[in-house]
Amino acid sequence: MTGNTQSKPAESSIGRANEEILNRFPFDDTQDMDDARRGFMGTAESSEISTADGTSVWNLDAYGFLAQDCPPTANPSLWRQSRLVADHGLFEVVEGIYQIRGFDLSNMTVVEGERGVLVIDPLISSETAAAALALYRSHRGDRPVTAVLYTHSHVDHFGGVKGVLTEEEVTAGVPVIAPEGFLEHAVSENVYAGTAMARRAAYMYGAALPKGPQGQIGAGLGQTTSTGSVGLIPPTLDITRTGQTETVDGIRMVFQLTPGTEAPSELNIHFPDHSALCLAENATHNLHNLLTLRGAEVRDPRVWALYLTEAVTLFGDSTDVAFASHHWPVWGREKAQTFLAEQRDLYAYLHDQTLRMINQGMTPLEIAEAMEMPPALVRAWHTHGYYGSVSHNTKAIYQRYMGWFDGNPAHLWEHPPVEASKRYVDFMGGADEVVRRARDAFAEGDFRWVAQVVNHVVFADPTHAEALALQADALEQLGYGSENGTWRNFYLTGALELRRGPVGSPTTTASADFLRALSLDQLFDALSIRVDGPRSWDADITVRWNVTGGEPVTLRLRNGVLTHIAGTGPAVSSPDVEVALDEAALRAVLLGSLPPSELAGRATITGDAAKITELLGHLSPPDPDFTIVTP
Repeated sequence: MTGNTQSKPAESSIGRANEEILNRFPFDDTQDMDDARRGFMGTAESSEISTADGTSVWNLDAYGFLAQDCPPTANPSLWRQSRLVADHGLFEVVEGIYQIRGFDLSNMTVVEGERGVLVIDPLISSETAAAALALYRSHRGDRPVTAVLYTHSHVDHFGGVKGVLTEEEVTAGVPVIAPEGFLEHAVSENVYAGTAMARRAAYMYGAALPKGPQGQIGAGLGQTTSTGSVGLIPPTLDITRTGQTETVDGIRMVFQLTPGTEAPSELNIHFPDHSALCLAENATHNLHNLLTLRGAEVRDPRVWALYLTEAVTLFGDSTDVAFASHHWPVWGREKAQTFLAEQRDLYAYLHDQTLRMINQGMTPLEIAEAMEMPPALVRAWHTHGYYGSVSHNTKAIYQRYMGWFDGNPAHLWEHPPVEASKRYVDFMGGADEVVRRARDAFAEGDFRWVAQVVNHVVFADPTHAEALALQADALEQLGYGSENGTWRNFYLTGALELRRGPVGSPTTTASADFLRALSLDQLFDALSIRVDGPRSWDADITVRWNVTGGEPVTLRLRNGVLTHIAGTGPAVSSPDVEVALDEAALRAVLLGSLPPSELAGRATITGDAAKITELLGHLSPPDPDFTIVTP
């Protein structure tokens, strides 16, 4: 921690670079501004969206400063995008289809039926979703929710469902529609590596940054994530094939499954009675991530491009408006087709050219530097890297095909960061000398090199105050110059933590609803990830759970590995203890809400009951606040 927590102004070189952006792109093109305001019907009277106890989870006016001219501390292209995305309110897409935008990272879409409404993608938090639905009803009447549809398995498209629908209403017959595989991917992504993803998401969305010209101005795809109550109601109707049609409350829908694109479980929806196409998150007004900076499975740009081609083939001649669960619609059949074709070309070009360079022997870093996009795509605002970037997407493609290794044997067995940094700093003449020379590079505007070289000093000696301060200054300048919203947030959050100390993870991904939605197989898998292997090498513990109404499941911890086997047979070891109980009690024990010492009242135990406590004692908790910019 440096002691100085204040943001600094932009260096002259960053200011000049940002000013040059204004001459490079058509800022006088107002089409996006016109489209983003088209159909505006009004917004909420109160800017604050809060929990029942008054805790703010979203402020509609937090980005009012974006109405000002872009300052030197922000890339004008990102400033323009953030201004567009910050526009909030209820908008008519076409008669009968409405969107509430600017109430969360994503949009909520409402389609009017014969008796009520279909809600598509009810945001992240129940509070923002409820506020969005209330805004719709204030203009269109108090129509009941007659169906909910999740377009894909990311939390900003389902987490607020309990703000628009209750579990009792679902039980009474209100359908919840989702693509095949939705539930598995929705819960596993937020549990298996959820702690690490949440920590990095704090950087990606700039959660701890002040909102303002020198802080968080958006994330490209949307402004940021709301911080309210996250829930999940499992789907009751799966979409299993392209061409599947469903009619709900008189609303006709034709589905296109698009697995492996922006999410492992995703779909597009055509509304033939409205000549409207919902593109989920497969075509938005930016280049998307092939590997999100918070962490995820690498997405497939080849398949992504193919599905966009298929969307044009299936629906292009019957679509007069294309809209998505982020950003604003595109109106006009020809414009929609052009938009989809350019989005398709964006992912196809990145895929094909990265592979061409891979087969020429180029490494990920070399490809990222060499990649140039076609001028026609660069001129289109919606292809800019506000959320994904050409740089990190090419590296993702390399990773998808080639893995982490670039083929150079010198990189097979490198020292880890701290040990390598100590050696680098020693070779370069010591920490003070590195910082002295890095200051010269900073004065020359080479902030990228300063961040790279001073990082070694920080990891070799995290108490070196000058290095911490200089690294923070360099990261801050890189943030000011970035067109990519998530890069800006990463850089500025890194600077904040170097100056102030860790800010931690503001959200938890493993909500109670997610944990309840885990299958028992997934729950056992989640526990095995938490086994402290080295501490468990000598343990040999077997516990059999006889679950009411189901197969027995045997857990065995041996050689530092926790395995689970359902049923009985030669692969199942004799247990140290058997426990007969219902599934709710089993889940409570495994998730830590029911201590083993209190099991006797809810279970029948045969054998050594102490083995249950011993087994659970080999699990280590994840760390939601692990360090990132310091060792």
